Amino acid sequence: MGRRMNLPTFVALRYLRSRHRPLILRIISWLSVVGVAAGVATLVIALAMNTGFRTALEDRLLAVTAHVHLTRPGSEGIREYDAVADRLARMPHVVAAVPALYQTVLLSAGGKSHGVVLKGIDPQREAKTNRVLSGVLNRPGLFAADADGLDAVLLGGALAEDLHIAPGEYVTLTGPQGRLTPFGMLPRSRRFRVAAIFHSGFYDYDANWGFVTLPAAQGLAGAGDLANVIECRLENPDLADALALPLAAAAGSGFVARTWSQENRALFRALSLEKLVTAIFIGLITFVAGLNILVVLAMTVREKARDIAVLVAMGARSEQIREIFVLQGLIAGLWGTLCGSIVGYALALAANRGQWIPLNPEVYAVSYVPFSPSVSDAFWITLAALGICVAATIYPARLAARLSPTEILRYE
Repeated sequence: MGRRMNLPTFVALRYLRSRHRPLILRIISWLSVVGVAAGVATLVIALAMNTGFRTALEDRLLAVTAHVHLTRPGSEGIREYDAVADRLARMPHVVAAVPALYQTVLLSAGGKSHGVVLKGIDPQREAKTNRVLSGVLNRPGLFAADADGLDAVLLGGALAEDLHIAPGEYVTLTGPQGRLTPFGMLPRSRRFRVAAIFHSGFYDYDANWGFVTLPAAQGLAGAGDLANVIECRLENPDLADALALPLAAAAGSGFVARTWSQENRALFRALSLEKLVTAIFIGLITFVAGLNILVVLAMTVREKARDIAVLVAMGARSEQIREIFVLQGLIAGLWGTLCGSIVGYALALAANRGQWIPLNPEVYAVSYVPFSPSVSDAFWITLAALGICVAATIYPARLAARLSPTEILRYE
């Protein structure tokens, strides 16, 4: 029984290693293995790139944004923001809760202007939620007013470079809310001293954001003592969806919670769709390689018809004959998958470490193409490649099992 179980494996390996097969069969056999390897390697690299982009964007977003944002739509703002923030900060899994005031302003300096998202913050609290700015915000006296009583502003590096602004210089910020004067409604403008320049590694953040103290932002907006959002940072960003509703309930009546994934849903949905489309189209390479395996096995059945007839006459069962050709396709698929995985992961890791492919951060938010090979992706790639290779053996294996030894050996 043990020998019968090993017969299909022995014959399959013998056929694969045979040097007496026609040259065309050997060429197609090698091409099928190379095709599977190329498809697997390409798919590993492509999915590693997609995962790398997603991971890089998540890391940069989570470094500069909170995990849960609490707002009160339809109201003028949040007046009791300190009490709400303190209450939320005591909840389980909440690292910090920070009030903030957002507004879009026009920054002018040296004859140039640029629209900026201005965020009014409590520097001590913000340092607990913003990993990028924590080192800058902890500087003593960073936001202290100068001798003329002008407040300080913190600007992104890309914005400062574009407008040729250096620390210690002065800029003018103009808010959208006007103030009524005898000459009509005039925009609110204030001069600020540039206290420091920050670099987050996220281009959109560095090119379009500025930070001032919460009282300075309230004065520019003419909004009084209020905030328009409470930002919560959690122990684990993956808890944001589960804690969003409890945090909104704890904040009080009228509060609405939005998580970091909801704020960036369109971006991550596009990346997921791109990953699916990439897997489908590049997977066609492996499918074509599977067709090569089918052709090889079908030609092998015709060439080895006499051998098959002899095996059947000696007592080999039809199940064993089918297994011979299934094993041939499976072994070819295993070799191709193994080689492709090794090459794909080696190239992906080397390209990520060496930053082989530079990018324009103004367009892609990162300075190089990141690669992050995933174990789960490797599992599905291997399963799909072997599935295609085994499926390609079904027809040749059934064809071989149906051969009649009497018809083949009649004329021998």
